[in-house]
Amino acid sequence: MTNNEQRITSNERKYLKLSGLEPLVLSENTNFVNVGERTNVAGSKKFLRLIKEEKFEEALSVARDQVDGGAQIIDINMDDGLIDGKEAMVKFLNLVIAEPDISRVPIMIDSSKWEIIEAGLQVVQGKCVVNSISLKEGEEQFKHHAKLIKRYGAAVIVMAFDETGQADNYERRLEISKRSYDILVNEVNFAPEDIIFDLNIFPVATGMDEHKLNAIDFIEATRWVRENLPHCSVSGGVSNVSFSFRGNDPVREAMHSVFLYHAIQAGMNMGIVNPSLLGVYDDIPKDLLERVEDVILNKRDDATERLLDFAETVVGTAKESKIDLSWREEPLQNRITRALVKGIDQYILEDIEEARVAADKPIEVIEGNLMTGMNVVGDLFGSGKMFLPQVVKSARVMKKAVAYLLPYIEEEKLRNPQEGDDKGAGKILMATVKGDVHDIGKNIVSVVLACNNYEIVDLGVMVPPEKIINAAIEHDVDIIGLSGLITPSLDEMVFLAKEMERQNFKVPLLIGGATTSKAHTAVKIDTQYSQAVVHVNDASRAVTVVGDLLKKETATNYKQDIKLDYESFRDKFLSRTKKKEYKTIAQARENKLQIAWEDSKITKPNQLGIQTFEEVDLEKLEPFIDWSPFFRGWELHGKYPDILTDDVVGEQAVELFADAQKMLKKIFSEKRLTAKGIFGLFPANAINDDDIEVVASVSEEFPEGQKRVFRTLRQQLKRREGVPDYALADFIAPKASGKQDYIGCFCVSTGFGADEMADAYKDNLDDYNSILVKALADRLAEAYAEYLHKEVRIKHWGYASDETLSNEDLINETYKGIRPAPGYPACPDHLEKLTIWELLDVEHKIGVKLTESLAMWPASSVSGYYFANPEARYFGLGKIKEDQVADFANRKGISLEDASRWLATNIADD
Repeated sequence: MTNNEQRITSNERKYLKLSGLEPLVLSENTNFVNVGERTNVAGSKKFLRLIKEEKFEEALSVARDQVDGGAQIIDINMDDGLIDGKEAMVKFLNLVIAEPDISRVPIMIDSSKWEIIEAGLQVVQGKCVVNSISLKEGEEQFKHHAKLIKRYGAAVIVMAFDETGQADNYERRLEISKRSYDILVNEVNFAPEDIIFDLNIFPVATGMDEHKLNAIDFIEATRWVRENLPHCSVSGGVSNVSFSFRGNDPVREAMHSVFLYHAIQAGMNMGIVNPSLLGVYDDIPKDLLERVEDVILNKRDDATERLLDFAETVVGTAKESKIDLSWREEPLQNRITRALVKGIDQYILEDIEEARVAADKPIEVIEGNLMTGMNVVGDLFGSGKMFLPQVVKSARVMKKAVAYLLPYIEEEKLRNPQEGDDKGAGKILMATVKGDVHDIGKNIVSVVLACNNYEIVDLGVMVPPEKIINAAIEHDVDIIGLSGLITPSLDEMVFLAKEMERQNFKVPLLIGGATTSKAHTAVKIDTQYSQAVVHVNDASRAVTVVGDLLKKETATNYKQDIKLDYESFRDKFLSRTKKKEYKTIAQARENKLQIAWEDSKITKPNQLGIQTFEEVDLEKLEPFIDWSPFFRGWELHGKYPDILTDDVVGEQAVELFADAQKMLKKIFSEKRLTAKGIFGLFPANAINDDDIEVVASVSEEFPEGQKRVFRTLRQQLKRREGVPDYALADFIAPKASGKQDYIGCFCVSTGFGADEMADAYKDNLDDYNSILVKALADRLAEAYAEYLHKEVRIKHWGYASDETLSNEDLINETYKGIRPAPGYPACPDHLEKLTIWELLDVEHKIGVKLTESLAMWPASSVSGYYFANPEARYFGLGKIKEDQVADFANRKGISLEDASRWLATNIADD
């Protein structure tokens, strides 16, 4: 037996691991991975047109829409007779790499021409997928391409195709996949987990007898491949199966849903699926479901005829809704379960009273009736049949029921004090760390965990480490969960981990929040604490992780596995980081963006100085709301407004959107939130390469103007020839050019009153509306920033006085100029907020404060700069070297230690 064969037959699980800027690991816990194909010239007429017209920047919006719409991988194909595919692939991939919101997902390089694939492999970042290779042109070329793909570090899709032709039946699929697998694994030494088989999805119900087995053959071949070819994946283009029913979307939706239901159970774990043509399996009408199942699984000889006949009666996709109270006649447990699943609190108290009267003790109603219902909620949520907003509504019903029972439980305790307290499934402490004021994500995770019978000790926001330590000891918690949104929060988490180790804590540590990542957790936090440390990126995963950490039978092994996994991840991460090449700061400055300032038109603002808005009509801001992030915050992935008609999450999105509209009306009519804003426009010039000198004011004391300086940071990672190393200072005319330039900065907030309104709902046991208020306050703050930026461009600065853009254009940032913010990719230094606050006198004039970690309070606030130059663009700073940190500390007049602390997540590992 060869070493490779020994490796394959071992019991060690091997998972397909891909990455853009973020990792994508296809483990047994990963749901089906959807590949977006709209950046395929053969799959999108719009994308083809944009590429033909060389509108590559505009074509990026197609890729962005796919990622916003939930695609976890994007397929890029440039195969068209009128396009130079190689040039187009390279150019487009280079543009994608520069867009963090697109390049965060892995890329699938798709072409029938090897030279295009290889050109893409030479420029793509992360670990990508090649689509595809096959035995069509013989073993030698197959092996040659596979070896190169392996050398480039990519995964590969292998088509079920050989010298004879495509695999069109069960036996041929097995034959070709087995032969391909053996060659790749045993001869090329290709990692088996990096192999993805496309076993060819062909249409069914075509009227031809030889096509009856097309779907079931694929499904059974998938099962065989997953069971007999260790560690590989299976993919396919799902829309092919319904090709015979083009024009009848309801039938196609049902066919895709049924096919995926069975194919996923058989082991298909990724594929190309059009979300707009995908129904929910459980929602398919029974008569249609029966006929589609008969066709997909070839259950009857007349299955095709029956479906064709029935298809003529299926029209439209609208779902009628009416109040149905027949469930009130069902048994008590069914009623309680339905109330929890549907989030209906109208009848819960009368049902709980009926359960209490029938029980021996009131606690039994929680442990029995309510937990039975919540277990159903948990199962539905875990299987993707329920969504986060519904779970939070379920929690509202649960809390209302528990609150009703508490007096009876306390009375029972007085009668039987020896019984003590029930700790439930476990006790979890949750806190947003010191200096950070954001808690929406933490609150959502807390609610979901509470729904699973965990007791939550919520310490709120801006919690110092000593309070977390003391509360953990006082409450004897089983797990500590830390949340943070801003980058300084990461340093607080590291400090707390060190302190927990010093005090010999044994409880696991959960890490979550927007700026956190598995990489930071593994490299910076896990090394400081000898117990389990786990990064949790969404509410649904939190339930699984907490359950595994507290399961007595397997917790020890799980914690050991976590430690080993993070150690392995850390080693690989640091190894990759060390392989990257960086320039010195001097070399990067030599490669700065060069703007022809002598030819550049600079517009003087119509009004220099500072303007303050004590109160703004919130209804003015509503048209500027970007709703897509709102839905993402509730873990409903898709782009607004398309998400409202999405067949997977559309129904829930519509319900959530209706609730949001209702809450907005309440906020507007009752004036529950107050919006305040301030901005200033000032003369400015770039100095010392990376600094921007701002003339704050002119007076007798300062006849040439009182000066402030914004310090910017410059990219240092080595890139291909001709790509500049950006710093924000590049977009402002250098003083040496003799040109007077200008800059703006701003702060807006819609958070005044948000905490009070949210807390009132929370005190009334209504977490759903409490979270909704804060989510809407955040959206209004971003809308205010967008609204004010437009006003500045058109009126106050006036450099785009003729601008006529739709709200969609504003959301897509198609306007001239940018408004980057301290703490974000182009300028990750939060310390720059201090200069903005000093320059505008923000706290005194509008009341927005900075915490000691430089988070803004109220939390629903936005601040940043205004740059007007047409060449100004957003970029990610990436990792920087210690020489720039030292230079930065010197320019800023702070210690190297302080500079390193504030830039900790952006320092390259030497």
